[in-house]
Amino acid sequence: MALIVQKYGGTSVGNIERIQNVAEKVIGWRERGHQIVVVVSAMSGETDRLIALAKAIASRPPPRELDVLLSTGEQVTIALLCIALEKHGCPARSYTGGQARILTDNAFNKARIQAIEADAMRADLDAGRVVVVAGFQGVDEDGNITTLGRGGSDTTGVALAAALKADECQIYTDVDGVYTTDPRVVPEARRLDRITFEEMLEMASAGSKVLQIRSVEFAGKHNVPLRVLSSFQDGPGTLITFEEALEAESMEKELISGIAFNRDEAKLTVLGVPDRPGIAFSILGPVSDANIEVDMIIQNIGRDGTTDFTFTVHRNDYERTLEILRQHAAQLGAREVSGDNRIAKLSLVGIGMRSHAGVASRMFEALAKEGINIRMISTSEIKISVVVDEKYLELGVRALHEAFELDKAA
Repeated sequence: MALIVQKYGGTSVGNIERIQNVAEKVIGWRERGHQIVVVVSAMSGETDRLIALAKAIASRPPPRELDVLLSTGEQVTIALLCIALEKHGCPARSYTGGQARILTDNAFNKARIQAIEADAMRADLDAGRVVVVAGFQGVDEDGNITTLGRGGSDTTGVALAAALKADECQIYTDVDGVYTTDPRVVPEARRLDRITFEEMLEMASAGSKVLQIRSVEFAGKHNVPLRVLSSFQDGPGTLITFEEALEAESMEKELISGIAFNRDEAKLTVLGVPDRPGIAFSILGPVSDANIEVDMIIQNIGRDGTTDFTFTVHRNDYERTLEILRQHAAQLGAREVSGDNRIAKLSLVGIGMRSHAGVASRMFEALAKEGINIRMISTSEIKISVVVDEKYLELGVRALHEAFELDKAA
């Protein structure tokens, strides 16, 4: 018997028929002798509907009240799923985030989990019940309802798995695992049987939308095996585990595990700033103060006492960042501020890079053959990212997938 935490996203519980399908799937696992905890999101589209209701009254709703409102979406789903389970003779009990004692800080709309008091859930599991928990929410020390931000149900699932010392956390989505890249761009993309936490973190940070990055971080930190599965078809999915586990099974390390990409990028350049200590802080300090996250950074070699400084941000932050830089241009001593919000980022990810040379040159050669100019480059131990013009994104992904033969298993 294993203790398994299963998380089902909004599309998986998008209507009554799908909720009933989830109930049947859960019952199947329970009948195999497993203890099951289920975490669910709101039904697809429900969170957006609730936000629209709030914004019809106020363009900036009070964060505390917005969390009270948004938490109701998951509350509907846990009740409906328990009703479906009970109808089939499967004892079940629903828990809101507060009832599950998911304790968070008080950062409304983007709270972080601090602790989980799991005694009540353990008692229900020992009594033979399926425990159904509302994802995406918790309570702070004052009893206020909080939400964890977009994708927070993944984090709830992993956190519960850690607190309950579950044998596995299964994330059910509308895809049947983690692929070498998006199959909508490259039909030949291959589902991976396994991938390391490190690789999955890099894929998520580089634009892969399969898993929310906080959930992968949490799973890696607390040693929770993660598996990505499809709600709509049977299959083994993709197991996300530690590199040591792969080595213990003598698995061949693939050079590249996957290609991630992000269309939501924008590039800004501050030209002709004084080449002196502290100039990077002078440029990025006001950007950081505006709570804008910076991704890639390049500073050119100084000439004639000046240098050019280029960085990328999310496309939604482009206009605001451009405005901030122009406001500070004179103070910085900059000659000019320019930007481009029609760029995209391509990233190769793979632990095999640690023991293989020539990955970067092979990547650059494949892009050059397609006439794709590289605007920026950044690297980590297991990732190489490049910025290209947005119009070349899909061509670049296909070229790299072919060049590294990712359609073929190692």
